[in-house]
Amino acid sequence: AFGKAKLAPRVSPGKSWAGVWGGLMAVGVFALVVSWLASAGTVQTSLLIVASLATGLVSVLGDLLESMLKRHRGIKDSSQLLPGHGGIMDRIDSLTAAIPVFALIITQLGWLTTGHW
Repeated sequence: AFGKAKLAPRVSPGKSWAGVWGGLMAVGVFALVVSWLASAGTVQTSLLIVASLATGLVSVLGDLLESMLKRHRGIKDSSQLLPGHGGIMDRIDSLTAAIPVFALIITQLGWLTTGHW
């Protein structure tokens, strides 16, 4: 079966290393497509791929952190809004970690500036 090697079985038994590598591969391909659509040069494309892969790794850590917090507190769902799906936090946990990191990276690269509408 695909994904036999578990990422963190005590924290989140459903996550596998294959899922991490597959997700990072998808992120890399998406970064390539966006770079191509934006007619980016080689340096800009490389920077976007690195920034996207770093953000992808942080999103996995954010997901694991939320799972670890739920396990530590002994709760299955972080809310009752989406019963059986782990709650709202389970839907956005990787985003809450990834968005600030991606925003910081693209700001530091000069791709995100204020006041230029």
